[in-house]
Amino acid sequence: MAQELVVVLDFGGQYKQLIARRVRENNVYCEIHPSSIGLDKLKEMNPKGIILTGGPNSVYAADSPSFDPEIFNLGIPVLGICYGSQLMAHLLGGVVKTAPVSEYGHTDVTIDKKNSILFDDVNSVTTVWMSHTDYIAEVPEGFEISAHTKDCPVAAMENESKKLYATQFHPEVLHTKEGEKMLRHFVLDVCKCCGDWQMGSFAEKTIKELREKIGSDRVLLGLSGGVDSTVTAVLLSKAIGKQLYCVFVDHGMMRKNEGDEVEAVFGPNGQFGDLNFIRVNAGEDYFAMLSGVTDPEKKRKLIGEKFVDIFGNEARKLAGTGGFKYMAQGTIYPDVVESGMGKDGAVIKSHHNVGGLPHDLVVELGFDENPVEPLRALFKDEVRKVGLELGIPRELVYRQPFPGPGLGIRVVGEVTPQKVHIVQEADAIYREELEKAGIDMGKGQFFAALSNMRSVGVMGDFRTYDYAVVLRGVITSDFMTAEAAEIPWNVLQICMNRIINEVKGVNRVMYDLTSKPPGTIELE
Repeated sequence: MAQELVVVLDFGGQYKQLIARRVRENNVYCEIHPSSIGLDKLKEMNPKGIILTGGPNSVYAADSPSFDPEIFNLGIPVLGICYGSQLMAHLLGGVVKTAPVSEYGHTDVTIDKKNSILFDDVNSVTTVWMSHTDYIAEVPEGFEISAHTKDCPVAAMENESKKLYATQFHPEVLHTKEGEKMLRHFVLDVCKCCGDWQMGSFAEKTIKELREKIGSDRVLLGLSGGVDSTVTAVLLSKAIGKQLYCVFVDHGMMRKNEGDEVEAVFGPNGQFGDLNFIRVNAGEDYFAMLSGVTDPEKKRKLIGEKFVDIFGNEARKLAGTGGFKYMAQGTIYPDVVESGMGKDGAVIKSHHNVGGLPHDLVVELGFDENPVEPLRALFKDEVRKVGLELGIPRELVYRQPFPGPGLGIRVVGEVTPQKVHIVQEADAIYREELEKAGIDMGKGQFFAALSNMRSVGVMGDFRTYDYAVVLRGVITSDFMTAEAAEIPWNVLQICMNRIINEVKGVNRVMYDLTSKPPGTIELE
């Protein structure tokens, strides 16, 4: 039987990944596609349901993203969210206008249609998350208003007979208290999905597919030591063994002792040593390149370009020993989405190059132009489940997420060996104390960063002029939104005392309370 699919059409909304995550949490497979995909391609996918995302535009503006109105005549259930709800109204003859009162944040919504499938089991007044400056002034023919707020007459609308539903608010975010129920009702009750998609057999199935695809060819993988590349390496190792060559470029900006830990796992004597492991210690080259560079985006790009340079040189050397057909990558679904999905999708992750090496190098070395990316369809939590299924130790699977450019973007301003050493030591102390205190770091991301602020301090009988370390701790289920973790005050004080006393060059420690949005998880 063909796998059930729900398609999320992206109109530029920042929460598109959350929608897909929420659908998958109901054991229904979901993919995100750009709104430019076209009706014919959409029909070929034969989805059980379609969700239209939010977006920053106004539907009545000439250059706003749109879609063929025939989407609403396919007999496939459609849910429009925020911009998607306005687009549904606009394309079907309703009226969308600039709202006299914009709504943003927590809002109480009143459910008007008590027997709505979407709002079954939902309280008659429930808290939702609003973010809009336009509103549906008149619903299209055949629709009825199913919810309202004090400032928004059409907080939700539906045409039950045609299985068309729309919410002005965002049911996918955790701020909408009963949003998970609403999405579950749409996916399981309106779309009639069975909810039988499971991760359980992913590893076994993927290893078999990799073995069949690769055959006797050799594969090259850039191994970072993070969970994504680690799981990719183990999948490939189990599929093809010594046909896999892993190049680990140590840029000198890893966390404390992490380069050695990666080698201990994948080197000849490691648990997963049934592959060819090559370590390149390139710290000096990276620090020389970053000398005087302060702009965070420039640092990201330089670090990425240097990796391509070094990895490319290693690839050339290894290719001379027998050649490769495939390059592998630890690409996961958020990387695909955040690297841009069509003209309406925002490029968020400039440092992640989906596709790997430059095209001319791919051609020069004879790689297949389509890299092997066994995790491309998975979110981070799904990758971790696969890692545990493969027998990878839990401490590796739940290792704190780490950006590709490493501590290069956790040092604000110029990156130097001294500054990286400060962050390594402070970060190790911070995570050690959190672990001692029993704080579950698997629920988010916890790390130390170095600000470019220096201030006067007093240590003993001497005045100091040293750096400020910033501790960051966020709780998140998806890394698209995040709230600052409420770390007990006494734990933060222990961290502060140890960092100032044990890490030379630091005389001040701060804790970052910023949520995402408006901030990002990294400090930069």
